[in-house]
Amino acid sequence: MSAWEVSALLLVALAVVVGLALYARRLWREVRRREAFRRDEIARANRNCIDSLAAISQAMLERQVDLVEGALRCKVLLDIVDHQLVTHERFKVIAEVQAQAAHLRTHGARSELTPRQRHREDLARVAIAEQYEGRLDDAARALQTLCAEWPDKGATITQTA
Repeated sequence: MSAWEVSALLLVALAVVVGLALYARRLWREVRRREAFRRDEIARANRNCIDSLAAISQAMLERQVDLVEGALRCKVLLDIVDHQLVTHERFKVIAEVQAQAAHLRTHGARSELTPRQRHREDLARVAIAEQYEGRLDDAARALQTLCAEWPDKGATITQTA
């Protein structure tokens, strides 16, 4: 092989390496951009859940929403934000109410019930609400505190909850 051929092959190899390096850099930037977008989306979703938790817990305290219904909605939102939150003492009652009300129908399934069946389920909801009323009020107040502190203490919220 002549010196000219070696030089040409070296230039081609160098061009390939530089091209691959530029492509790798572009891919790495895209990965970082997507990770940042994902983090922002998670933060936005959590913020929306926290806002909803604040509204529902306030409605529970003011009795604008049925306590059992409020607890069921809060359980779903807490699971989205951090599924371990319902294991903390202040929020365990929400999981307990959800377990007690698991057999009760909601949404479309509730509309399929006869008036008599709906009345029975309403009585069961009232009984659950009366049984857990004080603890649900405490949990709603704790949710208000959690929501108020969320932006500042997001990283340590599970330790203080």
